[in-house]
Amino acid sequence: MATYNKRGFKAPKEKEEKDPAQEGGYIEDVNVDDKDSTTAGVFNTLDETANKTEAWVEKNQKAIFGVVGAIAVVAIGWLCYQKFVADPKQEDGAEALYVAQQNFQKAVDGVKPDSLFVLALKGSEGQYGFVDIADKFSGTDAGNLANYYAGVSYLNTGKYNEAIQHLEKFKSDDAVLSVMAIGLQGDAFSQKNQPKEALEFYVKAAEKNKNEFTAPLYLLKAGKTALALNQKADALKYFQDIKDNYDASPEAQQVDGLIGLAQ
Repeated sequence: MATYNKRGFKAPKEKEEKDPAQEGGYIEDVNVDDKDSTTAGVFNTLDETANKTEAWVEKNQKAIFGVVGAIAVVAIGWLCYQKFVADPKQEDGAEALYVAQQNFQKAVDGVKPDSLFVLALKGSEGQYGFVDIADKFSGTDAGNLANYYAGVSYLNTGKYNEAIQHLEKFKSDDAVLSVMAIGLQGDAFSQKNQPKEALEFYVKAAEKNKNEFTAPLYLLKAGKTALALNQKADALKYFQDIKDNYDASPEAQQVDGLIGLAQ
């Protein structure tokens, strides 16, 4: 049982009565007995509170220790996952991605692009391609990036539904890649002859991050698509946005003639 030391609570010693006038002092009107009993009461209250707390802890200690233990288990589990599962998986995924990236880059450079895009998707030399990397290393940076590469590769091989599926899975905070993934879905819908859906994605891409590179690119695509849909007012708005806000971009060199068509 917790007991507080009642310091300062002592019985007053008997003193010889002195004449205050002789001592030249000042006597405060204090009832000693009342003061001491009040102090004792305070300490008794503290004792009672401490005892009740101890009793509650003793009664509920299984639940308390259970909660603390559960938190510890979760924390230890997370650290173990990061050390023994997530980190090695990240490393293995990055290594697998490297070979597929080589095939992808060669295809982009124009070296047998069709066959190399397929190799990048499906794998080569006993190595995973983007499709398997996205699946087997899901939850890692490599797996996420593989979805982007797979989407672009499928787009370049005419597999537009597959391109959209992988690009939808790609998540990034990068100002350019996050926008490109949206805009490329617009390209896939455009290739599928679904201009309304394409326009939706182009506008979304243009508005997601208004940087000097992607914004005018997708505003131009949005304007051209709106013009093809005979939505001239919208087309004019997109073209004018380029002229007013991105006049140094390559796209701005094209908009004067397009503005005339939209008016």
